[in-house]
Amino acid sequence: MSLAFGLACVERVQHLLEEPKAVECLAVLRAFVDGKTSHAALLAACKDIAAVANGHRGSNSIDGSAHAAVSATYAVANALAGRALEAASYAAYATVYSYGGYAVNDPSSFESEFAWQVARLKELPRAR
Repeated sequence: MSLAFGLACVERVQHLLEEPKAVECLAVLRAFVDGKTSHAALLAACKDIAAVANGHRGSNSIDGSAHAAVSATYAVANALAGRALEAASYAAYATVYSYGGYAVNDPSSFESEFAWQVARLKELPRAR
């Protein structure tokens, strides 16, 4: 269930990913959760995304997407590693940061994303 929840959170920020390898790794996670790829492929993607996340240069954009893209990439890395709560945290941060850097200083900016995450987590056992 942690991989499925991490995937659900990351899918909400996949549009913020800027590195093609991060998108590829997300596809591996999706395929694994859907039962369409091997555990070995998951482990390889986990290793690949860690390198991508740790080496992410950010973005040349001036609209706050630099940190949003980095946070979204770390969300993928954590989701692939089975660290669902960390993936959810990075995904929420990426979502809020994409509004603009000022938004992360307002805790209420996170409320709707956290509410969605809680609702999605509650739905997962029923979806299995």
